Amino acid sequence: MRYWLMKSEPDEASIDHLAHAPEKTLPWTGVRNYQARNFMRDGMELGDGVLFYHSSCPQPGIAGIAKVSSAAYPDPTQFDSSSPYFDPKSSQDKPRWLLVDVHFVRKTPLIPLSTLREHAELADMQVLARGNRLSITPVTEAQWRFITEHLL
Repeated sequence: MRYWLMKSEPDEASIDHLAHAPEKTLPWTGVRNYQARNFMRDGMELGDGVLFYHSSCPQPGIAGIAKVSSAAYPDPTQFDSSSPYFDPKSSQDKPRWLLVDVHFVRKTPLIPLSTLREHAELADMQVLARGNRLSITPVTEAQWRFITEHLL
């Protein structure tokens, strides 16, 4: 099993949206970064753990736990000309962008970014790296264990 941190703007898809979605599952749409897409395509497996992270908000941080609940498949928003994630260079026969479904496990007390920075055990988390803008980053087993056992 692998572990991931997946960022979402809470006004678009929050941990509460996930908790109240049909079957408590949402497609992780709108990823338009090749490295993040490749994590979904090549790295994620069913059941992988997800730290659900609220970003671009007054208090960014980990807001819950989810799990990967599908293999990667084409993101339909790339084909929808009314979507902010529309990509005119993508086609049905050669989609550029993928998504995975994520399933709600539990909401947690918010762990702010500032709290993550306080712990030496988490110093090498990619979300803490200067200039990191990836919406999906790997989390080591040791980082996952520290967060789930000591901060939640």
